[in-house]
Amino acid sequence: MMILKSAVVAAAALVLTVPALADDATPDSAGGRYIFNKTADGMVRLDTQSGQVALCSQKTVGWACEAAPEDRAVLVNEIARLRAENAALKKDILSRGLPLPPGASPLLPEPPVAQNSITVPLPSDADLDRIAAFANKVWHRFKEMVERAQQQIFNKS
Repeated sequence: MMILKSAVVAAAALVLTVPALADDATPDSAGGRYIFNKTADGMVRLDTQSGQVALCSQKTVGWACEAAPEDRAVLVNEIARLRAENAALKKDILSRGLPLPPGASPLLPEPPVAQNSITVPLPSDADLDRIAAFANKVWHRFKEMVERAQQQIFNKS
């Protein structure tokens, strides 16, 4: 029982001293997996292997890092847009009989669209006309219903 108590005390002492030692140490970002940059609220941690960014700050029990919000779909769509724009510019240059700039790769096939993306086609002018006609018909029927209801109320009184 005495050995168990001393082990618990030693573990507690270790847990309490580690944050104090961590305050003195500066993160080694040279050649490591993470790159740290100081901010007003703490540190920004960049994972050089995955590219994920986390915001690290001092908490009551030590340092904690929370993943920075990222909208991956926006990034993927922007990359796709830029690739399409780049391909269009290359086609335009080649159609004018001009060589591509040094270092520019030749035209590549369009990159595949992300499998989890959804493409929603925009309505045509004919579709919009049908929608407007439908909304107009609904509005007129509603007005007629209100007028009939008013006539019924006036006729009863």
